[in-house]
Amino acid sequence: MDNLTHTLTGLLMARAGLNRFTPRAAAVLLLAANAPDLDVVTALGGSSTYLALHRHVTHSLAMAPLLALLPVAIVRLARRSGLDWTRCWLVSLAGVLSHLLLDLTNLYGIRLLLPFSGSWLRLDITSVVDAWIWAALILAVAAPALSRLVESEIGEAGRNRRHGSRWALFALAFVLVYNGARALLHDRAVAILESRIYEGSPAQRVAAFPDPVNPLRWRGLVEGEAFYRILDVDLRSEFDPSRGTLFYKGERNAAVETAGQTEPFRSLLGFVQYPLWVVTPEPESALRVDLMDLRFGTPRQPGFTATARVDGRGRVLESAFRFR
Repeated sequence: MDNLTHTLTGLLMARAGLNRFTPRAAAVLLLAANAPDLDVVTALGGSSTYLALHRHVTHSLAMAPLLALLPVAIVRLARRSGLDWTRCWLVSLAGVLSHLLLDLTNLYGIRLLLPFSGSWLRLDITSVVDAWIWAALILAVAAPALSRLVESEIGEAGRNRRHGSRWALFALAFVLVYNGARALLHDRAVAILESRIYEGSPAQRVAAFPDPVNPLRWRGLVEGEAFYRILDVDLRSEFDPSRGTLFYKGERNAAVETAGQTEPFRSLLGFVQYPLWVVTPEPESALRVDLMDLRFGTPRQPGFTATARVDGRGRVLESAFRFR
């Protein structure tokens, strides 16, 4: 999930009751809900380094208890006064775990089991930015302030001191129920994709990726032995497996093998879930090699892409990774 979602979630967790569990819970939660994204500093090493280390060990369950100490220490230093370390640490841990849980729901995924396993885990039920989750969280943060403004105008300020708590509980409950409903709709979309025949045979793998606004629309991805097909899946209408866009898998030739040894390609190969290789001839017998993850784009609209130019002698002239 994006940082705004994590920040608002941390604030609402404090308002929902954790601010009564220990003083300074709001400050601790605001920091803890964003703490796993400290790995953003890896971007200083370039896009390939960032891809390899983003959502790495800071997004693992094993690291969460240690990471939860950092927000508590920062608040303690900033306030220069005593606090209940145990209670603050428990609140901080809740904030860190909320971050991991929200990131687990989207199609990017996290490596939750590091250092024991580097496997990417993801539920594919929400986009990195989800319009309905944003709306619920922003409403829950803004509504109490608007309510206080109205009450002050009519001379009734202070009548609903727990107003913010109710809105926070509503928003957090909405996110839980919404994600549960999204999971059921995702299972339905996957079942539809699995039940059809493509190019004369059943699919080897299928995936359904969420629309950021409409929970009933999904971007379907079907993998066959020699192809990928991308289709729209609308749960409100009849599904036609012959529609969509077909992409044929490229052959693994010498240029592909050479490009795959470069750092940008190695970084992307550690991340990619649905790899598509595209080899394009260029002047002077050179070849352009592209590797992309079909979760985030296509050859027509590239997303996460590693690109290399290989000359006629099999030498890599240049290689780079780009977020597009």
